[in-house]
Amino acid sequence: MREAYTFTQKSQINVIFNQKKEKNAPEAFPIEEKVNHAPLERLESKLDRLIGLDDVKRMVRELYAWLYIYRRREAAHLKVQKQSLHMLFKGNPGTGKTTVARLLGEMFREMDILSKGHLVEAERADLVGEYIGQTAQKTRDLIKKSLGGVLFIDEAYSLARGGDKDFGKEAIDTLVKQMEDHKDEFILILAGYSEEMNEFLRLNPGLPSRFPMMLTFPDFSGSELLAIALQMMEEQEYCLTAEARKKLARHLNHKTAFREEHFSNGRYVRNLVEKMIRQQAVRLVREGSYDRDSLMTLRACDLIFDEAVRNAQADEA
Repeated sequence: MREAYTFTQKSQINVIFNQKKEKNAPEAFPIEEKVNHAPLERLESKLDRLIGLDDVKRMVRELYAWLYIYRRREAAHLKVQKQSLHMLFKGNPGTGKTTVARLLGEMFREMDILSKGHLVEAERADLVGEYIGQTAQKTRDLIKKSLGGVLFIDEAYSLARGGDKDFGKEAIDTLVKQMEDHKDEFILILAGYSEEMNEFLRLNPGLPSRFPMMLTFPDFSGSELLAIALQMMEEQEYCLTAEARKKLARHLNHKTAFREEHFSNGRYVRNLVEKMIRQQAVRLVREGSYDRDSLMTLRACDLIFDEAVRNAQADEA
């Protein structure tokens, strides 16, 4: 008799026994033996609000299941293999790395993996000092601030740049030591562009084994970027006319078809939406239109691209 764990839509883990007499039709597990998983249910409600990221969402759910079963094996006095939860996030800006790091911190707090679950964001300047001895102290202070939560270091590969005389290497060495000194007291997530992070790992051969979990955050498609834009507008009680929606969709499809090397994805969309709102405000003041529909509606004329401005300036020159 074999058994398999499956997730239901209500964030439950069911054990399904495959009977020989019904090889292709597993029998449903008795309802009274189903186990509710409130932390997973809350996490899934937030994950479902994120556009795309299907592989990342699957990995997060697998992580929850593994941690839950780990705890159950501990309670049953079965052998368990301790695993580090430090992670590497690889991908372009605006692909959801910081958001997922924050959600993981919340999940780890609810599962009693971390005492606080807060997120501390940092970059090279927060760790690397200007003179001998300052870097180690700044890094230790940052770790102390992160205890009980998640330390998220963006563009972590920059710590390996600058050569032997640069203090970035000292920051890396201090991080590695603090990971041992404060084992299980915080989770370190290093993030950055995919290629640069791969190079970073090659320059520091001892690092990969300390980060067993690596998540890749892909660029968004044009339709996903449009969905992100519409979600942002809905949250702020704005809506697009049909013409404006078509114009925005064409632009985003063009941006993804001819994507820049380090396209900023969600950040680009956020900046675009904020610019549309400012343009709408200027138009409404000029028109003197302040009724509810006017205040909520973004028109095609409110959608102005930086490329168009630069082209117009070039034509005038």
